[in-house]
Amino acid sequence: MEQASGFVVATRAALAQLSALAVQYSFSVIGAIILLILGWLISRFVSRWAHNGLSRIHGIDATLSQFFANIIRYAIMVLVIVMVLGQFGVQTASILAALGAIGLAVGLALQGTLQNIAAGIMLLVLRPFRVGESIETGNIQGIVVDVGLFATELKTSDGVYRLAPNSTLWNVPITNYSRRPTRRNEISVRIEATDDLARAQAKLMALAGRDKRVLRDPPPVVYVADFDAGGATITLRYWTSSSDWWISSRELTKAAKLAFGKQPEGIPDPQVSSHDAPGESGPPAPLGADEPGSVRT
Repeated sequence: MEQASGFVVATRAALAQLSALAVQYSFSVIGAIILLILGWLISRFVSRWAHNGLSRIHGIDATLSQFFANIIRYAIMVLVIVMVLGQFGVQTASILAALGAIGLAVGLALQGTLQNIAAGIMLLVLRPFRVGESIETGNIQGIVVDVGLFATELKTSDGVYRLAPNSTLWNVPITNYSRRPTRRNEISVRIEATDDLARAQAKLMALAGRDKRVLRDPPPVVYVADFDAGGATITLRYWTSSSDWWISSRELTKAAKLAFGKQPEGIPDPQVSSHDAPGESGPPAPLGADEPGSVRT
């Protein structure tokens, strides 16, 4: 009987203690729940406000504004969680120190990934290229499909999908073939020493005059690019819109070959070639197009 009564007394004491603790921490629990709900609502409101504000700034990409908005949202939630733990007597200073150590360890482990993110932010801010533009960087050439924080998606001229890490693109020179509205191109023709130079130049200029893709301002020019004992190389230099660069190059090369290959006096071995301005390379070919090259009869 004494043991049973002692057990009952101990049980009652334990229940009384639990009841006291429940009363003591009930307000803390309710306050923590309210704090979490308010923190969640505030984080959503502030992140949405930041996203809308950044989106209205010229030059800020939507991906970048969403990235910063998410950082603000998660930072607020982490701060709220630390405050909630403080309600229950947890030492927040030790938590912040632990979070700092964890962040340092994660940063060292994901150093390459963080480099891609940093490069992605720079690409989205400075915008050396945009979606739909034709670029060449290092050994990568193609049409930009998407620019993300970690990598950039491209489609090559033969339809191949390529994913390039942003750090790779950021650390090498970038050539953007679509950024400028107009581009220069050259068509070169090799003629023999016995051929009429003035007539050949006039014929090449006439080809440019008949092509509507050739801009009239600045006007096209034809000049002697090279000569030797065997003949001369005459070059048509013209400007066209960036979107018409490829088709104008192909069509004028074809027209030059047909024109000089059928002249009455005949040219024993005419050579017609198309190339971009000296020191530059042409933009990637449209999807499904063949690569350009010299035409030789």
